[in-house]
Amino acid sequence: MLKQLQLLIFTSTILILSACGFRLNHGGLIPQELQTLSLQSNDPYDEMSITLRKQLQLNNVNLVERKQDVATLRLNHSRQKEHVASISRQGKEAEKILVLEVEATVSLPNQQPQSIETKVNRTFFDNPRAALAKSAEKEVIWNDMRQQAARQIIAKMVSLQPQTKK
Repeated sequence: MLKQLQLLIFTSTILILSACGFRLNHGGLIPQELQTLSLQSNDPYDEMSITLRKQLQLNNVNLVERKQDVATLRLNHSRQKEHVASISRQGKEAEKILVLEVEATVSLPNQQPQSIETKVNRTFFDNPRAALAKSAEKEVIWNDMRQQAARQIIAKMVSLQPQTKK
């Protein structure tokens, strides 16, 4: 009886997953044309440039120096902004919205460059009693936002690929 129940659950799981179109991703996210890439930036040691480079390497992208026959991902600029979202009864900032905007350009050989923009928002509760913890927490949030923006840039770069094939 237990064996039949296990078989039924296993079969049901397989049928449900195949019915909804679920497929295991075997690292085939990045197309062949983008497996070798040149990453360009105004400041290669900027935190966003470093984060984007690490995310590309995690996706098995081979980063090379700029060449004529290699696709180029240019990090044009990234902006960090803070906006006050709410004020406490004492008139101090209680909550902030952190905004990270990143603009990049993808250039494939013999193709027109295409721009990619991404924007990541997070809320941050400003506690005036914990100044040191506040700055450390804010830096952790900014790092997480940079990683999310880098993943979004890679996803958008991959989604541009079918549009550029001619």
